[in-house]
Amino acid sequence: MHGAHDFLKALTMVLCVAAVTSVIFQRLRQPVVLGYIIAGLIIGPHVPIPLVADPTIVQTLSELGVILLMFSLGLEFSLRKLFQVGLTAGLTAIIQCSLMIWLGFVVGRAFGWTTLESIFAGAIIAISSTTIIAKAFAEQGIQGKLREIVVGVLIVEDLIAILLMATLTAISTGAGLSAGQLTLTIGRLALFLVGLVTVGLLLIPRAVRAVHRLERPETMLVTSIGICFAVALLAQEFGYSVALGAFLAGSLVAESGKEKDVEHLVEPVRDMFAAIFFVSVGMIIEPALIARHWVAVAVLTGVVILGKLVGVFLGVFLTGNGTRTAVQSGMSLAQIGEFSFIIAGLGLSLNATGQFLYPVAVAVSALTTLTTPFLIQASGPVANFVDRKLPRPLQTFAALYGSWVEGLRAAPPQKTAGARIRRMVRLLLLDAALLAALVIGTSVFLEKLATTIESRGGLGASVAHLLVIGLAAGLAVPFCVGIFRLARGLGVLLAETALPTTGAEGKLDRAAAPRRALVVTLQLASLLIVGAPLVALTQPFLPGFQGAVILLVLLIALGVGFWRSATNLQGHVRAGSQVIVEVLAAQSRGTGEKKQDERLKTLHAILPGLGEPTPVRLEAASPAVGRTLAELNLRGMTGATVLAIQRGEDGAVVPTAHEVLRAGDVLALAGTHEAIDAARAVLAVPRGT
Repeated sequence: MHGAHDFLKALTMVLCVAAVTSVIFQRLRQPVVLGYIIAGLIIGPHVPIPLVADPTIVQTLSELGVILLMFSLGLEFSLRKLFQVGLTAGLTAIIQCSLMIWLGFVVGRAFGWTTLESIFAGAIIAISSTTIIAKAFAEQGIQGKLREIVVGVLIVEDLIAILLMATLTAISTGAGLSAGQLTLTIGRLALFLVGLVTVGLLLIPRAVRAVHRLERPETMLVTSIGICFAVALLAQEFGYSVALGAFLAGSLVAESGKEKDVEHLVEPVRDMFAAIFFVSVGMIIEPALIARHWVAVAVLTGVVILGKLVGVFLGVFLTGNGTRTAVQSGMSLAQIGEFSFIIAGLGLSLNATGQFLYPVAVAVSALTTLTTPFLIQASGPVANFVDRKLPRPLQTFAALYGSWVEGLRAAPPQKTAGARIRRMVRLLLLDAALLAALVIGTSVFLEKLATTIESRGGLGASVAHLLVIGLAAGLAVPFCVGIFRLARGLGVLLAETALPTTGAEGKLDRAAAPRRALVVTLQLASLLIVGAPLVALTQPFLPGFQGAVILLVLLIALGVGFWRSATNLQGHVRAGSQVIVEVLAAQSRGTGEKKQDERLKTLHAILPGLGEPTPVRLEAASPAVGRTLAELNLRGMTGATVLAIQRGEDGAVVPTAHEVLRAGDVLALAGTHEAIDAARAVLAVPRGT
């Protein structure tokens, strides 16, 4: 038990030192989070400075910081908003977590760790830190679509972490994890979420609105935080994280429509306890252990940053969100945090890992926490750099792909196509599950099967082993072929839905080039979404990297086809741009922008796959006037691309990167509706000018 004196002493030490370091870091124009971590290092037990706070008390207080940060984050994301990014968040989290689990396992085996330690290492680096990102985003004022996608991915990752912990516990205790146990775990989680959301929607918004009508800020604050802690406690009682419960509490309060008032009241309390959380992270940093295991810490830190950047980029881009958003999302999620500590602690408590893994996880988390604010700050310039350095065909593809996915989502539902898509998805998942079961079953029962064949067939031990492996490989071939063919068929069907055939039989199909590019991309996406979890799941049961090599070969084969289709698409866009130039030139005299807009919409039907070309006129006071397209970096900043420019009586041109924009130019823009709106904002005359 800790007395009032110990509690007051720890709180005083934490807040006073944190106040000093936060002022210093603000003066240095550095992220305040780094100041809090340095404060934790100063008052922690591992640095010879005579300022020490009780770690147990600080850790208890830090839990309140996690809960309040997640509650505030939930206030910004109503359930409706969360469902809007559900597909992107779900697919991205699956790809990213699968990649990180595989990379962590491979790194662990390379260092000579046991199979179980390597599995835990993969799980530790798979889950990003919601708390760290929430604070960094709040500090840097990150809003809009990027924030929504990143938070959505984090929530899905938290759910994956719950399943990972259940799986790791079953494996570590030797009980094994049957399909029935896994189904039961997933079912309990789904039932908890559905029950909480259903009951919460009936009670919490009404209660919040009733309290709000009293017009007493104090009562509103107490009620809101009470709801937050109650739902967090409920989640903990059911065996789930308090962070998940607090986020759901915030989302349910947001459904009341009074979230802005609640957020304003909670903010000071949240900021104080959030500071304590980051100080607690600094307190567990042990420089001596980092020095002892510095190679593992350095390698895993690099794997976290690069692996998460690649995994998140692929997921966000393939779901149609553009290069810029994909790069920024990847760099924002490049860290690990609170769930990593929990998983590492679980490994220790189950005697599944050595004593070294927990401090390694803490060190990697601390280092990636330090780098997170800088990575978020640098994500915009890095996204611009990536866009500039992409080959021209890939630039064109990236600018148009988002509009195709947008068209796919907006396509009217067709019973026949929808039924076929659902059937193919079910078969794809079934083939993947059977293949995983075959690989795992062969690995687990290899010795028993080989012994049986050896005793009954009179064969040698090595021949019996080879025979079992050969039979398993033969049985696996149909499933691999099935996965590849189903992924291909699913890509064709989805592409036909987004870009239907335009010409009658025997006539020119003007959507052919864009559709080919979309088909191959969707095939890549399908194969990656199914193949990445399959490889991560089966890797511990394989002696080498056969699964990863097969997936890589298939992806390279599709990648070659993708490059060819992107090159053909570039030619299609050039031809389409020339047609747009001719239309704009023919309308250059005495034609208003409204008429041009109508003609460009007609072109959309004639030239499908170019999005919806939209005219935007440059006023004399526009900041774009006098700058080249390369200097303006419109595509890198917004995702919209300039197909053609009408220039008064001089006619129209297909622009190059060095084309200087002039007042009165009419730009024909292509991209998603969101990209076009962002481009309009960049090209518009600033207010007050």
